[in-house]
Amino acid sequence: MGKGKIAAQVGHASVQAFLNAGASHPSEVETWLASGQKKICLKVPEAGDFTSLRQEAQRRGIPFHLVQDAGHTQIPKGSSTVLAIGPFDEGVLDELTGHLKLL
Repeated sequence: MGKGKIAAQVGHASVQAFLNAGASHPSEVETWLASGQKKICLKVPEAGDFTSLRQEAQRRGIPFHLVQDAGHTQIPKGSSTVLAIGPFDEGVLDELTGHLKLL
């Protein structure tokens, strides 16, 4: 994906994950809002890695949102492009994503 496409997909994912978290974990969202709204962009080695991360987030009860592209531009329709996880406890998120490299 091009840089602009990545930025747009990250925007979609982060907004929806925030909305999901607000509904399911309001105290986590309040803490996140009060502490600077930290966001970190990481990359997965392969697209299939989204599945295991999403499943683990779901298993742990961590809010998330997986963007599946509409297929209008660079990416085939239905392709998973970005997974936003959180807002949630930073230590728990690090356990889940600490092995990934920065984008």
